[in-house]
Amino acid sequence: MVLPTPVSGTPTLDLERHLVRRAAAGDDAAFEGLYRRHVARIHSLVRRMTDQGTADEVTQDVFVRAWSKLGSFRGESAFGTWLYRLAVNVVLTHRRKQKSERDWLAGDDAMLATVGSRPNSPIAAMDLEQAIGRLPEGARQVFVLHDIEGWTHEEIADQLGLVAGTSKSQLSRARAALRRMLDGY
Repeated sequence: MVLPTPVSGTPTLDLERHLVRRAAAGDDAAFEGLYRRHVARIHSLVRRMTDQGTADEVTQDVFVRAWSKLGSFRGESAFGTWLYRLAVNVVLTHRRKQKSERDWLAGDDAMLATVGSRPNSPIAAMDLEQAIGRLPEGARQVFVLHDIEGWTHEEIADQLGLVAGTSKSQLSRARAALRRMLDGY
């Protein structure tokens, strides 16, 4: 079946709006459709911001939270944008539960200096995902949000409860640590 395309939208966006309306009304199949459309992107974000061991669990939490909060989605942005922001919030809440702010923000260069040691295998050194995973939590979160997801330092600072200067400092340290990990390979 081909859905009619209103002048204001595209078939893809119209289908997504339709799925959101149906899911908000309690249609499990519509929510499953939304899940299938967005799970890979959300899981990738979560894996980069946490670690492989908790990524599946946190991704599941994101979609459970999305299901329960779907009624609060007002449609002012794309559903994917809303879900993405929700995922970041779930990841940050998960991290706060596990560690205090002092533990996940790299406060000194000594902590990041230990991260720069070369892994046992040259293949592992070439794996950027693995290198990102070896960064301290705060540095990893800032790196992922800024360099991979394109957030500004002000947005990161607001979301993480920091000042923009701390975000800039964490990004600089994360980049330096990644260069050390990947240097020569």
